Amino acid sequence: MELKEKLLSSYVAFENGLNINSDVHEIRSKALSNFEELGFPTKKLEAWKYTSLNSILKEDYSLFADHDIAINLADVKKYFIHDIDSYKIVFIDGKYSSFLSETTHDGMDVCLMSAALTKSKYKPIIENYFNKVAKQDNMTSLNTAFASEGAFIHIPRGVEVEKPIQIINFTTGKEEATMVQPRNLIVVDNNAHVQIIERHQSLTDNPVLTNSVTEIYTDVHATVDYYKIQNDNINASLVDNTYIEQQKESVCSVHTFSFGGNITRNNLNFFQKGERIDSILKGITIIEGKQHVDHHTLVHHIEPNCESHQDYKGIYNERSTGVFNGKVVVEKEAQKTNAYQQNNNVLVSDKATINAKPQLEIFADDVKCSHGCTIGQLDDQALFYMQQRGIPKKEGKALLMYAFANTVLESVKIPEVKKRITKIIANKLGVNIGFDL
Repeated sequence: MELKEKLLSSYVAFENGLNINSDVHEIRSKALSNFEELGFPTKKLEAWKYTSLNSILKEDYSLFADHDIAINLADVKKYFIHDIDSYKIVFIDGKYSSFLSETTHDGMDVCLMSAALTKSKYKPIIENYFNKVAKQDNMTSLNTAFASEGAFIHIPRGVEVEKPIQIINFTTGKEEATMVQPRNLIVVDNNAHVQIIERHQSLTDNPVLTNSVTEIYTDVHATVDYYKIQNDNINASLVDNTYIEQQKESVCSVHTFSFGGNITRNNLNFFQKGERIDSILKGITIIEGKQHVDHHTLVHHIEPNCESHQDYKGIYNERSTGVFNGKVVVEKEAQKTNAYQQNNNVLVSDKATINAKPQLEIFADDVKCSHGCTIGQLDDQALFYMQQRGIPKKEGKALLMYAFANTVLESVKIPEVKKRITKIIANKLGVNIGFDL
C-alpha cells in the first residue's frame, strides 16, 4: 500500500481515538480532503522543482506509536544544549516524555497540543490562532489532518521568559520505519519575549520521516528568537513548515542550521501585519555525501516602514545538493520597506550542486530592496597565503569556510548555542577550530 493510501485509510481510526471538539474536527476534515486532492508534492510543482520525495515515500512507515519507551537521560544528554539552564519539552516517537521534560514555569502556559485543542481553558487561543496562518499546501494539510501532539506555548503580555525553551523530538527506531508529525503553536503576547531551540533527532539508523508544522504569532512589541538545529542521522528526512505572523513593532528572528539528515526541506514564511516590524532569517548549511537541503523562504511585506533581513550560507561537498528559493513580496501599501536578501554558496566538490533562485516582487515605489546570490569555490590565493604562514591546507580550508559562515553565527544571541554550532561545524569540517566562545 502506498503511503498516501495508508494515511487516508488510517484517518478514521486516528480521529476516533481522540477527544476532540467539533471545531477541530472540521479543520482536520478539510485538511484531509485537501491532502487527498493534492497528494504528496512532486517535481512538477514549481516550488518543488529541485526536490523529490519519491525515494523516502517508498518506505512502509509506522504512523502511530503504540508503545511507551523510556530513554535514559545519559543516552540523549548530548543532544540538549545542556550547559544552560532551560525549560525542556521532549517527545519520544511523537509522544510526550514527562521524564525528560522540565516545564515548571512561572508566568507562561506550556502544555501539549492535544491538551490545548480539547481544554476549554485554551479554547479562545485555539480559535484565534490554530491553523490561521498556516498555508494549506500538500505537507501542511497532511500535518493538520493528523495534528495531535506537539508543543503549545503561550507567553502572556509583558512576560520575558527567563531562560530558553528547548523542544526536542526523539525517534527511537523501534519500528523498521517511522513517520511523525509534530504540531507546534507558539503565541507571544504584547511586550513578551522568548527564546526557543528546536531539534529533531533520530536515535536509530532506521528510516525516519518527520513532517513538522509550527505556527508562531508575535504580538505588538513582542520578541521571538528561534533556533533550529538540524543535525540528524543520515537515514532521517525532515519537511519543516514554519509560519510566522507579526504585529506592529515586533521582532522575530529564525536561525536554521542544516548539517545532517538525508533530505531536508525548510519552508519558512513570514507575514508582516503592522508597521515597524523586523523579520530576520538566517541559515548555515554544510552537507556532504548525497545529502539534500532545500530552503524555501517567504517574507510578505504588507504594511509600511518594515524591514526584513535574509542571510543564508551554504557549503556543499561530494555529491550533495542544495536549493535556495528566497521570495520577498512588497505590497503597494508597504512603502518605506527595507528588504535585504543574500545567499552565498561554496562548492567544495566539482560534483556538488546548488540551485538558487532569489525573487523580489515589488509593487511599492518608495522602498530599498536588494538581493544577491553567489556560487563559487574557496579562494586559492587566500588558501596559499595561509599555507605560506604555516597553516596546513586542511586547517586553512576549514578556517576559510568558518569565516565564510561566521556572519550568520555572529547574530546568534545565546552563547551556548553559538558554541554548540561551532563544534558541529568543526566536526563537519574535520578539524579542531579551537575558538573560545
